[in-house]
Parts: sequence; C-alpha cells; structure tokens
Amino acid sequence: MSAGRGTVLVARLDNAGDVLLQGPLVRAVAASADRVVFLAGPAGADAAALLPGVDEVVSWACPWILGDPPPVDAADLAAFTARVRALAPDEAVVSTSFHQSPLPLALLLRAAGVPRISGTSVDYPGSLLDVRHRVGQDDEVDLPEPERALSLARAAGFDLPEGDDGRLAVRRPLPPPPHEPGYVVLHPGASVPARTWPAERCAEAVEALADAGHRVLVTGGPGERALTAAVAGSRGTDLGGATTLPEMAALLNGAAAVVVGNTGPAHLAAAVGTPVVSLFSPVVPAARWAPYGVPTVLLGDQDAPCRGTRARACPVPGHPCLSSVTAADVVAAVEKVRIEKGSV
Repeated sequence: MSAGRGTVLVARLDNAGDVLLQGPLVRAVAASADRVVFLAGPAGADAAALLPGVDEVVSWACPWILGDPPPVDAADLAAFTARVRALAPDEAVVSTSFHQSPLPLALLLRAAGVPRISGTSVDYPGSLLDVRHRVGQDDEVDLPEPERALSLARAAGFDLPEGDDGRLAVRRPLPPPPHEPGYVVLHPGASVPARTWPAERCAEAVEALADAGHRVLVTGGPGERALTAAVAGSRGTDLGGATTLPEMAALLNGAAAVVVGNTGPAHLAAAVGTPVVSLFSPVVPAARWAPYGVPTVLLGDQDAPCRGTRARACPVPGHPCLSSVTAADVVAAVEKVRIEKGSV
C-alpha cells in the first residue's frame, strides 16, 4: 500500500453478505491508506476479516442498522466512541445500503474526533460529513451494490489500483477443501424467511441433481442443522453447522456451481469466482443484490407482488415468487452456469 492517507476506518454494520460486497471499496481505500480498520456488526466481522486490504476488524452491535438490534444504551455509545478515539483514524468512509443513513454513525465518529468523514446521504448532513456523496435516482435503482460502494470510495478520493478489475475477492490462500472439487453446493437457508426456497423444493433439487450425476453438498449455519439434514436426505452430504466462514469460502471455491438464495453465501461464492444459481426473491432488486461478477442464472418471478417491499416474511400466500421454481429448473440452471464458467 502507498502511504499518505494514514489510518482509514471503513464502516459497514450489517450482515456478512453486505460486508463482502464492500471488497472493491476496501481495496480502493487500501491502495492509498497506511492502515485500514473495518468497523463491522457482529454478523459481518468474520466476513470483514476475509477482505483483502483490511488490517484490523472492530465489531460493534449497532442499534439502528441490525435486524435484531440491541437497545440504545448511553454507556455503550460512550464506550464505542472511546474505542474509536483510541484507534485515532485520520478519516472514515461510512458505507450504507440505499435505505440506510450514514448520519447517526457519522455523529458518533465526529464526537470521537474523526476529522474527515465520507458517506452517501440524501439527507442534509450539516457538519457531520465532509464528503456527502449522492447517487442519482436512476442509479439508485440499477447500480449493483459493489459499484455503488466503490462510487463512494471514489468520491472520497480513493480508487482501485491499476490492474484491479473491481470484482469481489477474499484473502488467499484458503483452507484446503475437504471434498474433491467439482461438486454442487446447495445452501437452503437465508437470514430473511422471504428469501428462502421452500425446504421441500430444496430436497427435491438434491434428488434431481443426484439423478443428473452431481455430488451435492448441503450447507448451513449452526442453527440450520435440522434444515440441512432434511434437505440432504440420503443422497446429499449434510454439512450443516460444520464450516467456519473461511472453510465455507474454500468449500464454495471447489464447487462447480452454488445453488443459493439472496443471502451471504451467494456473495461469498461470487467472491471466490464460483457460478451461482440464484433463487432470488424480488423483495429487493436483483439489479443491486444479485451475485456480482460471476456467471449467474436468476430463478424466481422478479415481477411477483412482493417486488420491492423489503419484506422479511413473505407478504403473499404460498410464497409464489420462489415456490414456482422447480427442481428441474435448478438442474438446467446448474448446467447452464457450468457451461458459462467454462467459456469465460
């Protein structure tokens, strides 16, 4: 890294997938900073540690960003500002989704003595932001999230180094995968119920993929073991709760394709360059949140009545946007992305 910009704090306070999408922004900052400290929420800290260019990860449970937020506590806010003051960053880049505001965090960072703060804000920031980045309304709809974040870095005076293609990435080397590469990974869970393909359809897909000659590994978090066991059945390999995030990255790296909803492992797959069959509920726009920079087949009705609602639970009886997807659709999509990967 070239010297000149001191210690830069990069903040993204929500989930692991959101953090992984900040990879190009982080590398742009790292190209000019002496040190990059990533401020993450508890669910995103492990993902932040995987990003090239990050020197240190600081975790904080933010009461206005997290889906299951802690109460606002004056002592916690004071402790947080003290931690930031001890870090003494020379500047901060506050990355947010289009529906989040950087201003509450900017207020705390300013109180902690951060002299220069950049963020994307439609609201008047007063003295809270030194760089108020604004993304045009058309771009707000269509700009992929990594590009939106990178546009903030550029507004703050950072850019990718020469030769960096701006795709997602993770630190290498990864742990050795415990399975011979070439399998298909099916990840049935998601942090938001509205984004999950019905479990019975997932189980049908495992059977259909096995019938088509694929080895199928079923992944999930520690709280999803019952789900992954039911989905894997007798023909898939159940890995529910069995992998750390770096191990999951290695597992996805060895896959021929990943079948997954709009959730963190979709972006982790993209970050290791693996094609994705994306079971995408349109509660958020695919143009922003679909897997970035890898061969992808999008499955699901993108014009369903739930479109754009940001609903956590499906607002339409029967979950039609994803329940309309069949196991045969998934098998065909896996073949398509494998062919596309081979032609890249």
